[in-house]
Amino acid sequence: MKLQIASHLAIYALLELAAQPERQLSVAEIGQKYDISSHHLAKVMNVLGRAKMVRAVRGAGGGYQFAGNARRITLLEVIQLFEDLGDVRSEPGGSRDSTAEGRALRQILGEIDDITRATLGSITIVTMLKLVDRKRAKGPARLQPSRSVDAESV
Repeated sequence: MKLQIASHLAIYALLELAAQPERQLSVAEIGQKYDISSHHLAKVMNVLGRAKMVRAVRGAGGGYQFAGNARRITLLEVIQLFEDLGDVRSEPGGSRDSTAEGRALRQILGEIDDITRATLGSITIVTMLKLVDRKRAKGPARLQPSRSVDAESV
């Protein structure tokens, strides 16, 4: 599944804010870490604010604060703010979809959509924070040298 940039930005921002819920972060601080436009991120933060996942804090040292429940907010909820995750089975099909092969393919793609939604709906912000911590503990990812297979070993 390929997500729009806004979905990525929303997830990154929520992870930053939920990791330190008592702290306020500005759009510029979050944007700098991920090398993203403050203007684009501000639009995303506005959507997250309307969804009551973050709150704007005005004044000196203001910014945004996490306002949701990190144990209950799922990736699906966040992504649905920015993406249309409609079911392929309900989309109008072409003439190929009237064949048995077309209907079978449409069914399989619909099942993949269901699995994707179920997976995203089972991963909370807390789960993501734990995964991030594990990735940090492992250190930077290293590329493994490719192993060549010669004809004699086969």
